[in-house]
Amino acid sequence: MVRIIISDTDNPFFNLALEEYLLKNSSDEFIILCINKPSVILGKHQSPHREVNTRYLYENQIPVIRRISGGGTVYHDHGNLNFSFIRQSESGRQVNFRLYTTPVIDFLSSVGVEAKFEGKNDLKTDGFKISGNAEHVFRNRVLHHGTLLFNASLDVLRNTLRKDTSCYTTRAVDSNPSHVMNLADRLKNFNTSADLSKAMSSFFLDYFPGSKLYELTSSDIREAELLAKMKYSTWEWNYAYGPEYQYTHTFEFSGRETSCRIFVKDGTISEFFTEGSPELSRNSGKLIGCRHMPDEMIKVFKKENVSFQDEEIFKFF
Repeated sequence: MVRIIISDTDNPFFNLALEEYLLKNSSDEFIILCINKPSVILGKHQSPHREVNTRYLYENQIPVIRRISGGGTVYHDHGNLNFSFIRQSESGRQVNFRLYTTPVIDFLSSVGVEAKFEGKNDLKTDGFKISGNAEHVFRNRVLHHGTLLFNASLDVLRNTLRKDTSCYTTRAVDSNPSHVMNLADRLKNFNTSADLSKAMSSFFLDYFPGSKLYELTSSDIREAELLAKMKYSTWEWNYAYGPEYQYTHTFEFSGRETSCRIFVKDGTISEFFTEGSPELSRNSGKLIGCRHMPDEMIKVFKKENVSFQDEEIFKFF
């Protein structure tokens, strides 16, 4: 029997934690539908600053959250419906994107949208990506989750993602950008992604024999909230967990042409080399051990009386 959950919160930290909690602490099968407030969701093996427009996210207070599945970076907002399948699986046949996207394709067909599985993990219609998917295996269970673009802000989506990654050298998994589209124009009978969620839950109740709606228990909520606090809301998971990387860039800093090489391991600057700015050269050693984060680097520069405009800090990302 499949238990269908319609999350009543738009908190992305909680919703990601809920997936992991139910995957690892239950033998039941679940489908979770949720809508998150603006956030950028990172694949498990990615380097966040390489994938996102760090300045745009900082200035618009959009969080970066790492998930437990692999794959690329995606943007969530209230125009994006997220679906998750947590199912029992047979050893050796656990990773199966076609299997878990088929119910979504069938649902879309039922509401008049013909979608196809293309590439490694995408759903597309008329050549445009409408859904990205990722999976994580835990023992004999699989978490398959994906996005479904309804009326997401595509301008914000494009602004959150880094276009040029050439300054970064790393073995981290990179994203595979695609041309995307919203489904709102194709689905005239739906006004919001919440309407789409209700329709999808009704479809799945018929699609999976014996399935039923499931309300989270107080224990489910408590444990997911704890995991959200202890893991998904932390810098250690979202930034420090990723692979080491090197950032190399040449730019103007306080009126001088400046170049830098920054080596980062476990989210922390391990080496910092610079040429062109005497002030930076004198204080480069003070950045060793500093988190590679704008606010942390600003603190160091101000403590050492380095002359710069705050927005110049983003030239190191």
